[in-house]
Amino acid sequence: MNHQTANWNESSGSNIRVAYAGTEFKDVIAAGLNEGFKIEYNSSIDQLNDYLGEQSILSVPDIMLVEVDAEGQWIKLVEEVKKSFLLNGLIIVLLSSRADKTLKQKAIKLKVHDFYTAPFTISDLRERLNFLVKFKLIKPKLLELSKVVDTTYKMPAGKRLIDLVISGGMLLFLSPVMLVVAILIKLDSKGPVFYKSKRVGTGYKVFDFYKFRSMRTDADQLLAKLSAENNQYAAEGGEKTAAFVKIKNDPRITKLGNFLRNSSLDELPQLYNILRGDMSVVGNRPLPIYEAEMLTSNEWSMRFLGPAGLTGLWQISKRGKEDMSERERKKLDNFYAQKYSVWLDLKIIVGTVPALFQKEKV
Repeated sequence: MNHQTANWNESSGSNIRVAYAGTEFKDVIAAGLNEGFKIEYNSSIDQLNDYLGEQSILSVPDIMLVEVDAEGQWIKLVEEVKKSFLLNGLIIVLLSSRADKTLKQKAIKLKVHDFYTAPFTISDLRERLNFLVKFKLIKPKLLELSKVVDTTYKMPAGKRLIDLVISGGMLLFLSPVMLVVAILIKLDSKGPVFYKSKRVGTGYKVFDFYKFRSMRTDADQLLAKLSAENNQYAAEGGEKTAAFVKIKNDPRITKLGNFLRNSSLDELPQLYNILRGDMSVVGNRPLPIYEAEMLTSNEWSMRFLGPAGLTGLWQISKRGKEDMSERERKKLDNFYAQKYSVWLDLKIIVGTVPALFQKEKV
């Protein structure tokens, strides 16, 4: 698919300093990043290392663009950069000539900003570098994004009233069920009853998100490996890291967890989030920080300009189906952010009831 770079994004890339290492993609990079980027070319990782060692706080580059070498020198380089007081703010993007899940897995563990596998679209890379500079370098903390978004979302009084009535009523009515679930979780496996994680909602606001625990206690540590090997959305992502992570036949889920997920009972603690005002009954799902950071482009940040919710268009459309592509899910989120209304919310709430009983294998 041909990717069109937004005009405002082109202007934001003026004089971005890039330290490049490698020769295989040098001509492509030189042709595609010839405007708005000041690139220092190095033929090898050793040469790049020497170049970085000569920099001061005033001359350090914004981006380190590195070709993955067969000997694995890139791994040591990234590790050293991460440890350096002067260089640890560098944006790190890797380019690989071969599709290798092991390489991507290592890159994820090293927490690089992106990983591209040939063939990749140079306009797509250019836009990604611009956005990484804007949101990673200039505004490195995701918490600050909520202060600079162009459009803010204010919860309509009617929608908030519906949220309070539904969440308050359901918490009261379902409290015996929640107590039973909590006891079963304790009996089923070791670990806490509730799972708490940081999620990004409306306007990039970060909040504590609650669920009944349905996974092993080491689930977060296993995510990097599984997302590189078995992510539902990765197949369509091609050279780019997929924004969403959905593991097929997730081995981290406990026996009881499968039942809790298929029945959606694991979602009940989010009624507390709704009561607090972190999210709404209907909206776009609040995302983990690592997913939200992938959706900072002008095309997809729209989904954060609408309410975050417990249920939404994605849940009632194709939840758990193999043919739900990453782009389809993004488009559903954008549509809701632009078109949400009380009547659409009511339609989604009615459609959520049968969706609760869909058997989800992903």
